[in-house]
Amino acid sequence: MEVWDTLSEALTWLAGVLDIELADVVRTAFRFVTIWSAVWIGLSLLKAGARQIERSVDDGDDGVSTHREKRGRTLAQLMRSVGRALLVSLGLMLTLNLFVDIGPLLAGAGVLGLAVSFGAQSLVKDVISGFFLLLEDQLAVGDVVQINDRLGHVEHMSLRVVQVRSFDGTLHMIPCGNIAMVSNMTRVFSKAIIEIGVAYGAAVDRVIELFKDESARFAADPEFGPRLDGEPIVEGVESLADSAVVIRTILKTKPGLQWMVAREFRRRVKNRLDAEGIEIPFPQRTMWLRVEDPQLAAALTRAKADETP
Repeated sequence: MEVWDTLSEALTWLAGVLDIELADVVRTAFRFVTIWSAVWIGLSLLKAGARQIERSVDDGDDGVSTHREKRGRTLAQLMRSVGRALLVSLGLMLTLNLFVDIGPLLAGAGVLGLAVSFGAQSLVKDVISGFFLLLEDQLAVGDVVQINDRLGHVEHMSLRVVQVRSFDGTLHMIPCGNIAMVSNMTRVFSKAIIEIGVAYGAAVDRVIELFKDESARFAADPEFGPRLDGEPIVEGVESLADSAVVIRTILKTKPGLQWMVAREFRRRVKNRLDAEGIEIPFPQRTMWLRVEDPQLAAALTRAKADETP
């Protein structure tokens, strides 16, 4: 009772200071509490809905992020950011309406917003571009993408900006309106294109059979086999380089696993070639030295003859 008496006295004092009725103060306070209680409930429901979306798309496999999981995380992030902004803005407007009539203010804000829009065309462009990026499902949180000239993982995405983390740790903030091209490297499937050179002295047909055998073993591996999306393809001789015959192998993988699979396959092929005695050559050049001095040329010729067994 003492608490209520103290609160009643405080409200009475406030009503006297503001020269208003105590009932109006109580009514306004009740509305204020109701508004922000509703905002708090709305934010809680928003967070719960976002978590439910993330749980519903989680397949339990942390090793591979499917497109459905990435899409769900993107929508959950968007729900949190946009929903929080809308609810808090609505709460602020309703709170302001408790003390002043916001009708004229909204009308003035409309005219002001029209004026500001002419000076904030880039912001409007960013929001519209971000909306179509999401609508067309061009990228999602967790994808590895190249946006313009920036390559990395998509960490966060909103209607205005996309955050891309480069492999060296740099975080790039890219406004959606500045995105001219998106190259998505983790959509549906990925490919590891592996080119390994062997010495010209090696029997090419034998080397190709060796690559096919190692590819079959790799596909049957219990750890790396499930990360492939189809059988490996040994295409054969890709090029005749300066110092090597280049053999190409293509491994189709689950999205985003092409780099991991390529590293492991190169390691196994290197060990297999070493075991088979097949050389992976290094660049070599044959140089001819022209000597203008006859005496020096004769001396070099004698030295070479002396070295010959």
